[in-house]
Amino acid sequence: MSALLYIEEAEKGAEKGESLGEYIMHHIQDSHEWNLFGYHLHLPTFKPLHVLGIELDLSITLHVLMMWFAALFLILAFGLAFRKRRLIPTGFAGVLEAMTLFVRDEIAIPNLGEKYGKRLTPFLATMFFFILTSNLMGMIPLFATATGNISVTASLAIVTFVTTQLYGMINNGVVGYWKNLAPHGLPAPLYLIIIPIEILGLFTKPFALAMRLFANMLAGHTVIYALLGLIIALGTLLVSPFSVGMALFISLLEILVAFIQAYIFTMLSSLFIGMAIHQEH
Repeated sequence: MSALLYIEEAEKGAEKGESLGEYIMHHIQDSHEWNLFGYHLHLPTFKPLHVLGIELDLSITLHVLMMWFAALFLILAFGLAFRKRRLIPTGFAGVLEAMTLFVRDEIAIPNLGEKYGKRLTPFLATMFFFILTSNLMGMIPLFATATGNISVTASLAIVTFVTTQLYGMINNGVVGYWKNLAPHGLPAPLYLIIIPIEILGLFTKPFALAMRLFANMLAGHTVIYALLGLIIALGTLLVSPFSVGMALFISLLEILVAFIQAYIFTMLSSLFIGMAIHQEH
């Protein structure tokens, strides 16, 4: 269905003189309209706010809408699945519980320790399920991938960054945390090199988190659009078996990537927080 919708829209774009590249960029970028079966639903826009000389645009975009849908889905899914308390959850509730226990036992506790692992399991599980849901929504026709937006992944990385510094200072003390960033016992001149590197490392970690998730989700969808676009670009249906077949294969691969990227982001977040908490290791 998504392939047919894409090919139909690409044909309309070609008739208007729109290049295939422009059409692909239109579909992977954020926008102020939502394409519903050919009908363009315009989303609310607001006048930008100016705060301390910075222009803030709080308009509702497509990716903002997708994040709302992901959050609403998770609230309803967990609320309905666990509306009745049972000793052993079954069905969909059992799946959610198994995934939550996986986050706790395989990600949180091994990287954060027993004390902070259990305390931060709700945070890490929320991050895991939100990223996973946002990733998978992009595979559904008419929806978009919010995690294919660098602003979204950067915001998630900033949350990890703030949590890392906060819990590092809680466990080690404000002075002790910043003091232990650099190894002890080194010759004094080396600290002129080590300290800037360590401070830079604090920012490169969340940067890598944001770019990894953004690039992986964006690349997969771009490849799918490019493969299907071969039919329009070459102007022949002879390539359709190859284009549609490869696009289907990449789509199935993207489902696996959606799970892997949610796991990697959550795992690295817990690892960075754990390194800040247990600096002695």
